[in-house]
Amino acid sequence: MTRLGRLTAGLATATVLCVTASGCVTVHGELEVLPGATESEAAQALTDFVTAYNAADKAYDPALDADRVTGSLGAINQAGLKARQTYSPDGNEAHRPLELADATYIIPKKAGWPRWFLADTDSNRDQDGGKLDTRWLVVFVRSGPDALWKASYLGVVPPSQVPEFTRDKDGFATPVEPQSTELTVAPADLSIAYTEYLQKGTPDVFAPSTATSQWREARRTTRRAGFSYQYADQPLTGGTFGALGLRTEDGGALVFFSSKHFERQVTAEGLKPEVNADVKALMTGEVTNSLTKERVSSQLVHVPARGEAAGRVQLLNRLPGLVAAKGE
Repeated sequence: MTRLGRLTAGLATATVLCVTASGCVTVHGELEVLPGATESEAAQALTDFVTAYNAADKAYDPALDADRVTGSLGAINQAGLKARQTYSPDGNEAHRPLELADATYIIPKKAGWPRWFLADTDSNRDQDGGKLDTRWLVVFVRSGPDALWKASYLGVVPPSQVPEFTRDKDGFATPVEPQSTELTVAPADLSIAYTEYLQKGTPDVFAPSTATSQWREARRTTRRAGFSYQYADQPLTGGTFGALGLRTEDGGALVFFSSKHFERQVTAEGLKPEVNADVKALMTGEVTNSLTKERVSSQLVHVPARGEAAGRVQLLNRLPGLVAAKGE
């Protein structure tokens, strides 16, 4: 496939002082293994996020929750609000406040910074009970002792896909080392493996799904007279886009990771790619016969322990969002 040039996305990432081999940031010599947060801190972080999110969504103003989001979730959220503010400057007339209730906090112990935890919540965006019931899994990250808690990942899954997490005698979860060799794929390698798989079909470590084999097939078979489609995929692994995972009772791990994806449409003479309101709001350049869309995506996967017979990575949820576009 044709390699696409990188677009300037302007995505903010947290400043990292010193990253150790384990992926932890050490500040002022804080190497003691401690819980990432207390229950009350975690509950307050969730409340603060929901409050800021609702204010930003109601006003279509990215500034109102910019200090409560980060990573791939932050990139998607901020770009979406920026686009909607452009064509709906008076705000969101259809705003419906988000509610995240029935929260369980899965808090790992770790050394140094950043520290983080997972909130397993019930949103008011589904139907409780039955096939449409879901849980919202929100990862919160804090980069230092004086920093705010920020939501960095969101995964939406049926209750049956929320695993039992490995916990110690005090109820704290076990984080997965980024370079762990105990899993079929180390968390730090998932973004590279996923983007290479989408491009080449290897490494073939992912179970068939709509976001793996079926997506590759859809790309291969997309046809439209007068249109040429090109795709490129890039890993996102550094800073606030790093993978985060928790050990599960089955020996594997639940892992969140990020990636970036480009789709380019080139048309024959006399035709022009379609530009909707979101694309137009985030676009640089002018479309004549070429349009490139850039998306950031977060994935939630279950990674089995190394050595299992059916050791494929199960992709449970994918959350993509348009962050930039370029017309030529």
